[in-house]
Amino acid sequence: MPRGAGKRKEGKPVRRQPRPSTPEPRAVRRDRSPPRARRESPRREQPKARPVRGERSPPRDRRERPRAEVRRRYRPCARALMEIRKYQKSTALLIRKAPFSRLVRDIAQNQHADFLWRAEALAALQESAESFIVRLFEDAYLCTIHARRVTLFPRDIQLARRIRGPQHGLG
Repeated sequence: MPRGAGKRKEGKPVRRQPRPSTPEPRAVRRDRSPPRARRESPRREQPKARPVRGERSPPRDRRERPRAEVRRRYRPCARALMEIRKYQKSTALLIRKAPFSRLVRDIAQNQHADFLWRAEALAALQESAESFIVRLFEDAYLCTIHARRVTLFPRDIQLARRIRGPQHGLG
């Protein structure tokens, strides 16, 4: 029976021999062949050439990105507050010009009015439409807060239009 393979006696801990702290000496080479060549450390990859102007580089997968390039994630409420501050600071139009222009021309065509639209007229119309919508949403959100809610419902917009009256609520 090999040493230590017997039954363990109750109450007595098994004693293990400590490992030697010094490494064992290496075996001496007996063959006369030349020693193996050392592996060279991997060279750094050369940076990839930038794409020619007009060409798009292929989309990078999330796994390929280094840790520093991973996009930061915000909590939903923080993101919403950042967007509110951003749009309150800016004076730029919120609706794109081309879709708004197509909508206006389509509505005019449905009214059997064959107009030629100037760019300034479309810009003025878009400015007033966005101003109306922003004010309507402000009033509707006040109705939401009055109802002790946070979520804006369609009935809040309807109530805001009703309170404004037929003149200002387009009614």
